[in-house]
Amino acid sequence: MSLEVKVPAVGESITEVTIAQWLKKDGDRVEMDEVIAELESDKATFELPAEAAGILRIVAQEGDTIDVGAVICKIDQDGAAASAPAAPAAAEAAQESAPAATAQAAGQTVEMTVPTVGESITEVTIASWLKSDGDQVEMDEVIAELESDKATFELPAEATGTLQIVAKEGDTVEIGGLLCKIVAGAGAGAAKPAAQPSAPAAQAAQPAAAATSGAQTYASGTPSPAAGKILSEKGINPADVQGTGRDGRITKEDAQSAQKAAAKPAAAPAAKQAAAAEAPAASGNRDQRREKMSALRKTVARRLVQVKNETAMLTTFNEVDMKPIMDIRAKYKDKFKEVHEVGLGFMSFFTKACTVALQEWPAVNAQIDGTEMVFSDFVDVSIAVSSPKGLVVPVIRNAEQLSLDGIEKEVVRLAKKARDGKLSIEEMTGGTFTITNGGIFGSMMSTPIINAPQSAILGMHNIVQRPVAINGQVEIRPMMYLALSYDHRIIDGRESVSFLVRVKELLEDPMRLLLGV
Repeated sequence: MSLEVKVPAVGESITEVTIAQWLKKDGDRVEMDEVIAELESDKATFELPAEAAGILRIVAQEGDTIDVGAVICKIDQDGAAASAPAAPAAAEAAQESAPAATAQAAGQTVEMTVPTVGESITEVTIASWLKSDGDQVEMDEVIAELESDKATFELPAEATGTLQIVAKEGDTVEIGGLLCKIVAGAGAGAAKPAAQPSAPAAQAAQPAAAATSGAQTYASGTPSPAAGKILSEKGINPADVQGTGRDGRITKEDAQSAQKAAAKPAAAPAAKQAAAAEAPAASGNRDQRREKMSALRKTVARRLVQVKNETAMLTTFNEVDMKPIMDIRAKYKDKFKEVHEVGLGFMSFFTKACTVALQEWPAVNAQIDGTEMVFSDFVDVSIAVSSPKGLVVPVIRNAEQLSLDGIEKEVVRLAKKARDGKLSIEEMTGGTFTITNGGIFGSMMSTPIINAPQSAILGMHNIVQRPVAINGQVEIRPMMYLALSYDHRIIDGRESVSFLVRVKELLEDPMRLLLGV
């Protein structure tokens, strides 16, 4: 019986794939779930597993582009019987092997898949394996770190046994996808040597292993079959194209976009080429290195560009005399820490002032949802925090109900979790307004980008001693510039300016915060 293997659906927007490489040859015997080919779309590369055991009959060749659902190969399942007589000696050898091998074969294998980590998360990236392939692991021991576009998660072992890694570091795996296997049982690791294949079997397995390893590594600048075909048709040298695929490989999209750029050097005048040849070589270290963008970094980049393109963003500025707040901190910070066990920082004053102003100007605390404006009677303040993995924005819930010490405790708690990469999805979603403090890095003035779907963000900056006029006299005061970026589609100029003026009033006269005036 012949089984037709078709191109699987690999994504909603993907309608066709290119056969990047066959890992098995026509007529080879394949086993169930063995990877037989690598398929490439305009977005990613996928492995094609065999759907049955038998003899492979290739229909589509390397470099062919075929539609999703089209037949890519056939597997002659009757071929299983033809190859069966070739293995009686191996079967007898296996029966005579040590009892440890039998125990290992009988051990239960636990397949570990990507767990559900949030409603909006459909895939994760394997940030790092904390255990190596073949290591012995214990139940609930953390064996890997998974990274989504919002947070990092730990992966605990679901059984005790020997770890068999399936997905490698850097791979992006969908929710429910297979990550690794654990051969259960404390003796699984010890049984490993007894399962060594005989010399002929090991020699027979080498070609398949070489094909599999070859599927994972590409020389930098090597075009995929589809990209190579496009470059050949356009007469473009692959060496002139910068690859953005895995390991620097040139993808189909690279080849299509490189057409004009690659044609320019050919048109250069001979005089310029001669001048370039005579130019002295640059001296000094000119090394470069490449790092793959993390899922978090890619998501932040995508969302910031999206905000710039989809909102009518405008920024208004003001300045604040920080002397009153600095005087309060100098006078009461020691007593405050003694009573509340937390330091008295600037963030609590700014957060409290913003909550008061947001309740007076609710449009600044609102957001657009389609054709509707959503107004909130609560204030969830997002605090931008720079973590080792990138910018994260944890949320202080119902900040309008918190006192100064309550806000400070939340800021300290969330900032620590952000630095440790322990923030949960719930702690980073649902904010209504954002505060970012570039002043801690020395920024004097900036135009912060809105944290969508919010409609406004307040930017704090460094405190600088500057001369200002106070009651007709020039005095040196600690001054800070404030910037409010807002979506002009929902917030008018009067509301944005009035909000910022109100924040300025509350900060320059902190007694207003205590009296509620």
